[in-house]
Amino acid sequence: FIVLLFSLYVISGGISLKGDLPAHPATNVAFLGVGGLLASFIGTTGASMLLIRPLLQTNSERRYTRHTVIFFIFLVSNCGGLLLPIGDPPLFLGYLRGVKFFWTLGLFMPWLLVSALILGVYLVWDMLAYKKEKPKDITSDETRVTKLQLNGKLNFIYLLGIVACVALIDPSKEFLGLGFKPFPFMRELCMMAFVGLSLFSTNKQIYKDNQFNYHAILEVAALFIGIFICMQVPIEILNAKGASLGLTKPWHFFWTTGGLSAFLDNAPTYVVFFETAKVIPPSEGMQMIHLGSGEIASSLLVAISLGAVFMGSLTYIGNGPNFMVKSIAEQSGVKMPSFFGYMKYSFGVLIPIFVVVMFLFLL
Repeated sequence: FIVLLFSLYVISGGISLKGDLPAHPATNVAFLGVGGLLASFIGTTGASMLLIRPLLQTNSERRYTRHTVIFFIFLVSNCGGLLLPIGDPPLFLGYLRGVKFFWTLGLFMPWLLVSALILGVYLVWDMLAYKKEKPKDITSDETRVTKLQLNGKLNFIYLLGIVACVALIDPSKEFLGLGFKPFPFMRELCMMAFVGLSLFSTNKQIYKDNQFNYHAILEVAALFIGIFICMQVPIEILNAKGASLGLTKPWHFFWTTGGLSAFLDNAPTYVVFFETAKVIPPSEGMQMIHLGSGEIASSLLVAISLGAVFMGSLTYIGNGPNFMVKSIAEQSGVKMPSFFGYMKYSFGVLIPIFVVVMFLFLL
């Protein structure tokens, strides 16, 4: 798990997107939309680190930019990473527990709905904010234009290699039907090989442009090591007592997983409720997903996945990239809201959207 995060962080750090476009509402929507799609394929952390600086540069001449960063956290740093296990840490933990790699593609419709609603609300908000900009700022924004320049393109090949490692190399299964099983940690060794290739072949100026360092990923690694050690006992308790908690419906798991994900980090919360759902007796007609050990109801897994990924956006601590994006924005001069100030935005915008998700997909 930590090797995957490290690989995506380092390789995406070798990709630099620079430029300054006119900060029209449509331009910002395009940034958020592309970022929301990229999040599933290079991870929410990778997509956030790739796009936040050019987005801030594009909006540097505008006065009202706080909402743009907040919606960036909503979509690019969280909700966009739903379609593949490498998109967001909770989904990768599910993959490691036996969920098929492409199972998450079945969540396309909730992903599309939430992405479209977030972008729609943002477009209206930014159009209103754009009208409040001073004419001199608009003129400056229109004249100080630099074309987007993408450097480090070779790293996209390495990112595809990471996807292939995760999707194809499983020590418990035959490799591509060739009659042999990968040896333990072969997947991790291959991912680290791509990291080495990236570090060797990437121009060092790109890392300087991205202000790249290992501080953030080391903090995340230390945090998750501690969390994973501490949650072993709760998982064993849930294995024994999970069926008696009263959580039986998909919407129960959606709100409970999501609510705790917002304040405890979504990856360990996902694991706790994943284990809880495994011990709930299936009802008649319930579709089950077979795992390496045991099985889980498909409807409950959908709810847990949606809750963990979507509601990690409700606070700065719900998902790893959130606080990093906040810090980068503040370094660029954007006055970001406090912890509880951010929650006024997130609860006001996202909770109604999540209620729609519940009614359409979980009842």
